Amino acid sequence: QVHLSESGGGLVQAGGSLRLSCAVSGHTTRRYVMAWFRQTPGKEREFVAAIEWPGGNTYHADSVKDRFTISRDTDINILYLQMERLKPDDTAVYSCAAGTGLVHTTTPIAYTFWGQGTQVTVSS
Repeated sequence: QVHLSESGGGLVQAGGSLRLSCAVSGHTTRRYVMAWFRQTPGKEREFVAAIEWPGGNTYHADSVKDRFTISRDTDINILYLQMERLKPDDTAVYSCAAGTGLVHTTTPIAYTFWGQGTQVTVSS
């Protein structure tokens, strides 16, 4: 069992930056793949990035790989998403998730544990 809790969302102007955090608790010594997804009303969840926990290999969606960076600190059990050069199209609820698949797993159904999400709004 893993519990996830996101923070760090908010309102930012286009071109700005934000760092999202996801506190991980529970069975944190097990091997997982941790990921960030995002969702806007009326649309399906979209994969953003994933990282091996604790390994560290990463995979980013093409739409964000030059602007977003996923990372983790296993000493304090925090997952991060650093977002740079934000665009209005990045506006969404961002959620962290944990699963036992491979780092290239992009389908939401493959992830078992989810946080409640944090809103990111990018104004033009």
